[in-house]
Amino acid sequence: MKDYKNFVKYSKAGPRYTSYPTAVEFNTNFNYDEYLQILKDQQAPLSLYFHLPFCRSACYFCGCNVIYTAKEESKERYLEYLFKELDLLATILNTNRIVEQMHFGGGTPTFFSATQLEKLILKIKSIFSNFSKTSEISCEIDPRFLNEEQADVLISNGFNRISFGVQDFNEKVQKEIHRIQPFELTKNAVDMVRKKGVNSVNMDLIYGLPYQDLESFKQTLQKALIINPDRLAIFNYAHVPWLKKNMRKFDEATLPTPDVKLQILEFCENFLTQNGYKMIGMDHFAKPQDELFKALENQTLHRNFQGYTTKGGTDLIGIGLTSIGEGKKHYMQNFKDMKDYEKAIDEGRLPCERGVMLDEDDVLRKAVIMEFMSNFTLNIEKIEQNFKINFFEYFKEDLEQLKDLKQFVNIDSKYIKVNETGILLIRNIAMCFDKYLKKISEDKKVFSKTV
Repeated sequence: MKDYKNFVKYSKAGPRYTSYPTAVEFNTNFNYDEYLQILKDQQAPLSLYFHLPFCRSACYFCGCNVIYTAKEESKERYLEYLFKELDLLATILNTNRIVEQMHFGGGTPTFFSATQLEKLILKIKSIFSNFSKTSEISCEIDPRFLNEEQADVLISNGFNRISFGVQDFNEKVQKEIHRIQPFELTKNAVDMVRKKGVNSVNMDLIYGLPYQDLESFKQTLQKALIINPDRLAIFNYAHVPWLKKNMRKFDEATLPTPDVKLQILEFCENFLTQNGYKMIGMDHFAKPQDELFKALENQTLHRNFQGYTTKGGTDLIGIGLTSIGEGKKHYMQNFKDMKDYEKAIDEGRLPCERGVMLDEDDVLRKAVIMEFMSNFTLNIEKIEQNFKINFFEYFKEDLEQLKDLKQFVNIDSKYIKVNETGILLIRNIAMCFDKYLKKISEDKKVFSKTV
């Protein structure tokens, strides 16, 4: 185990790069008519994201856009507006394009009943009927809210990847984060979907939560392997109490220090590697038979708002409150306020509130940053050929900044390769190529810490 105390100096505010430019750059000057034309002109296969925002109670670590409610009428009303949004999209998009990916996120998608889920799925398939035979159809699941009927609806309608939110199995941590979730409950939920035919199960864990330390997280990992997921997503907790009020409930003195978090991450990599997994990107682990593993080997891994994926080259359409869409040269986000979301749809408009158009420099830097974030290696010759540039001249200032991290990268005329230790600081490395960060003072609270 390395001594990471000297790494504290690298703990700085920085993006996770699920997009570039990041969501901080999205703005309301985004041209609605221009966006409609983009949708009409798109020809690539589709990736569909549906945001189902409701939760019964707050998890204090959560940074997602959620609405806490127990009202049945809230869910029915929301489905009504989702259907209207889908009908609007059907008048604009070529909905006959192949759907390569569909994801239900939240919130808690299984807060909706089996009947409501089936109604939504049938509506989607009445509009987007051309699903690929190899399409990835996935749903985020809170094991505390899953029953046989819901599982049957999802699996009978082609859902082939289930992602279970766990975070930590330690009872003290669970109590502090306001998410009591016994091990047996989670195991039973996973066993249920496996018996019904799901062959790809992901489990989400978070390190950096209150009262966690290396020993407690070791025990959580050991319990996770008893359940035997095909993938593990192990995220660094993003503490942003200035954005999320629920995070203010934590005593910051109980949060593990950056060096402890790096020890946990190093242990995760070693322990999971010894147990048949491989690190994928900065926070995912997968077994050798998983397509993420194969994509990493082939250097074809991609990163988007759903994390790491093999489905690159698709147009992402975000549907529902706060959902984000992505194309080759744009990002778009729907309204975050329910009243504004409903008002736009009632007026016959897509409920997009903000976005950003990418210029040529953005597209280039996006390619560079996402390559680092996905594959830890940048093929300089490929970038030069694709963008008709001299890499070392174009990125002269950025490479100068990278010198501060020179012990974590190997640079020659053809490649920049991040070494094993550098993977732990991949966000810092990617940040060197982010032109927008130069405009944001380091003391301005925008992003979570990289370590």
